[in-house]
Amino acid sequence: MEHSFTPVIRKTLAAEFRTVAESIFAASPILQYLNIKTRAADRGSKSRSSFANLYAIYVLVEDYVKKGFAGTGRYKTYKGAKFSDLFQRQRELPFGSKLQNHALNHRLNEEFHKFFPTCDYLPILRNVETNRYWFNEHLLTVAVGKRKYNIARALLNVIDAYVSVKQEAFARFIHACEKLSDLEKTSKDEAIEFVTGLLSPNVDARLFEIVSYSILKAYYHGQTVFFGFQLDDVQEEPLALYKTGRTNANDGGIDFVMRPLGRFFQVTETTDVKKYFLDIDKIERYPITFVVKSELSIDELKNSLRDKAAKLYSVTAIVEKYMSCIEEIINLPLLIARFKQTVSDGRLKDVLGEIVRQSKVEFSYDEE
Repeated sequence: MEHSFTPVIRKTLAAEFRTVAESIFAASPILQYLNIKTRAADRGSKSRSSFANLYAIYVLVEDYVKKGFAGTGRYKTYKGAKFSDLFQRQRELPFGSKLQNHALNHRLNEEFHKFFPTCDYLPILRNVETNRYWFNEHLLTVAVGKRKYNIARALLNVIDAYVSVKQEAFARFIHACEKLSDLEKTSKDEAIEFVTGLLSPNVDARLFEIVSYSILKAYYHGQTVFFGFQLDDVQEEPLALYKTGRTNANDGGIDFVMRPLGRFFQVTETTDVKKYFLDIDKIERYPITFVVKSELSIDELKNSLRDKAAKLYSVTAIVEKYMSCIEEIINLPLLIARFKQTVSDGRLKDVLGEIVRQSKVEFSYDEE
């Protein structure tokens, strides 16, 4: 696989290994894996950055290098790195402050095996009883001819270079949002095109959730309902949308919640019926609105879910019970339409400002 970051990997290897760099690159599964995972470098801040799996590699290999195991043969007697130390270090890295433990525990190994099913080695070794971790040293050693080369430092340098590229891209993204927010009155068309571009199918899942929230928060702003416990005490209440936590969090299928109606919203990329029904089950089959990163029509999405559900469940009543819990589906065309409505209502700057605020928090962006 060749992409814009591949020459950076080659350059990094050449700086350390000179004439054998290309042979090492071709022979190393873990370097090939890094090449796959860094293909987002040329897609700006809007694409998936794969930090979770890359940082799982980084913190273990960094532990290996810092403790002087490279080329010594002593690593096989090492008692292993503590999970707490690895997890803390992972969260100290750029964009890593909210990463969870899944990559260290199983996701990296699962994905690596998917890409390299014939490789005899998995990257992470783990002792469940002691909660100690190692990086598989077989993947850190590459044989070229009769000589073996340790690529641990090169792996760290490649990931450092990738992170630097993504930091620059995200800084440009934040700057563009702020600039468009400041110039909202004079560059409205440019601002609209910018936000609409953030609603394309290839956008990073976290950014899509942030943009969806920013649009819907502005869209519902100003809408009211009449609410009260007694007829003589009914009051007009504004609708307010709240973000319940970090994106991609294990929060039981609640990404946003609306007051005072108590509506739940879940943002998703998938059309897998099992995922939808799992989210419904998590909240005891409470009605939920799905914001779906799909250009399929709402009827197509609903029909697809119903057809897939019918194949899973032979009882029509069960299928209809689940389907009745889907309060609304908001697809990309509807989200764009609601964004255009917010623009017409004069709230474009609110959308842009919210995108900036939420992005800085989510991606741990430090202007300093």
